[in-house]
Amino acid sequence: MRLDIVVFSTFSRVASVAIAIVLAAPVAASDEVGSGAYLAGRHAVYASDFASAARYYTLALAQDIDNPSLMENVALSQTALGQLKRALPVALRMESLGIGSQIAHMVVVADLIVNEDYEALLNRDSDTKSVGDLVDGLLSAWSQMGDGSVALALEEFDKVADHSGLSGFALYHKALALALVGDYEGAEAIFADESNSQGLLTRRGLVARAQILSQLGRNNDALEILAEGFSSRFDPSLTELADRLAAGEQLPFNQVTSVRDGMAEVFYTIGAALNGEAADEYTLVYARVAGYLRPDHIEATLLSAQLLDSLGQYELAVETYKQIPPTSSDYHAAELGRAEALRRAAKPNAAIEVLERLALDNPTLPLVHSSLGDLLRQQEDYTNAIAAYDKALEYTEEGEDSQWFLLYARGISHERLGNWDKSEADFRKALELNPDQPQVLNYLGYSLVEKQENLDEALEMIERAVAARPDSGYIVDSLGWVLYRLGRYEEAVAPMQKAGELMPFDPVVNDHLGDVFWAVGRKLEAEFQWRRALSFIDPDDTNGEADPDRIRRKIEVGLDQVLFEDGDDPLKVANDDG
Repeated sequence: MRLDIVVFSTFSRVASVAIAIVLAAPVAASDEVGSGAYLAGRHAVYASDFASAARYYTLALAQDIDNPSLMENVALSQTALGQLKRALPVALRMESLGIGSQIAHMVVVADLIVNEDYEALLNRDSDTKSVGDLVDGLLSAWSQMGDGSVALALEEFDKVADHSGLSGFALYHKALALALVGDYEGAEAIFADESNSQGLLTRRGLVARAQILSQLGRNNDALEILAEGFSSRFDPSLTELADRLAAGEQLPFNQVTSVRDGMAEVFYTIGAALNGEAADEYTLVYARVAGYLRPDHIEATLLSAQLLDSLGQYELAVETYKQIPPTSSDYHAAELGRAEALRRAAKPNAAIEVLERLALDNPTLPLVHSSLGDLLRQQEDYTNAIAAYDKALEYTEEGEDSQWFLLYARGISHERLGNWDKSEADFRKALELNPDQPQVLNYLGYSLVEKQENLDEALEMIERAVAARPDSGYIVDSLGWVLYRLGRYEEAVAPMQKAGELMPFDPVVNDHLGDVFWAVGRKLEAEFQWRRALSFIDPDDTNGEADPDRIRRKIEVGLDQVLFEDGDDPLKVANDDG
């Protein structure tokens, strides 16, 4: 299925803003400025820094006004920033010069939609100014709607549906168009046809159907559709919707309220389908166009913010999340995303503040408390993390999929505070809910090894974890370490070496491998591994498991002497029977 992916060479074509007339910055007239700006813009592209790329490519374009590559980068970067008005002059010039550019065509089309110039949209040459088969076909159908011909619009939707792989998208939009003109029976007939699943079972598709069923006086059916589609796991937005249905309210159909909304939905639908399948920069363009056409399209705004976060543009992501108003039922989702972007931008205190305020406003929403707990745990504030996990568990139903992780995360926090009894209880409860969860098996098994408790049980747990995650260096390291603790040194060598291959720069793994080598008499190799471990320890990490002073002492006097000085049992090979 094509889905209009005319994939740009991601790094060479993602970049800048408008042309010099759009920005107020003065431009020096020299070739050196042009070439330097081009190189700076190109560097910004590699970092997905759209604002900087826009600025520098604008300077370069001022020196080479008709350069197609520079114009493409300017238009694309401006669009990625959500500044389609600034991209428009460049896009129009590209079309006037006959330059075939998907991004330019999208920008021009968006401007025609905003101006409701449906005649111009219908008269565009699809051979020279195509956005792509799917977009062109759907926009042609919606343009017919805007031009007053519903019958021609439905014919156009059917033409798109005849293309292999595109029927789901076309039928979804056909249903929206029918609902827009009040033909709810026709719209529901499309949704009810089980052969039309693609594109209709998305979140927006299910909400649209619920609204249509409500318009038909079938609130109970709408509730059933939502329960089946979301497995009865409702976030605040869906909960509000379900509560209104249950109260007998007739929901308005507002998934699209105009032809322009329908066209915005075209770009959002495709952007959502591309998410995770195409380059983030490319998907972002679709999300930005959707948001430009319909500023109140919450999902488009959230998608843009998520993509900016993935691209490492955390400040832009934060600003985009902030566009969601507090009155929106999706405000919690935006704030959760904003907190994550702040965390990734190395602003944990600001992220914690966002989550704490959100927790006060949403005291019964487990996800908010668990997100706060995760962030506090990452900041090593284990006491407050436990309090947050307590709240999350309080409002999590017994048997929910998330329950095991909350217990696991709280167990880690208790373990870090030295509350082993509480920690072990949480781990074992998590295993009752999810018996083969490798993270829990490994953490509990490794903890038992370190405490020299129930070593046989610990070995069995870690072996199960390795079977589930054979490529996890941490888990394979645990297997080698428990064998070492059991005195089965020769058996410990292979898994410890495997862990070293999987995590060659981890100080703990290298330290453990050194101990195992020493135990089997490979003392030169042991010293080498200990020296490697030392080289990988972060001097600013005072809470790391690898103790640099102890490692230096092992290099100086050997492991046997260090064990004696620590008061630990000497190395002792297990009997053949283990």
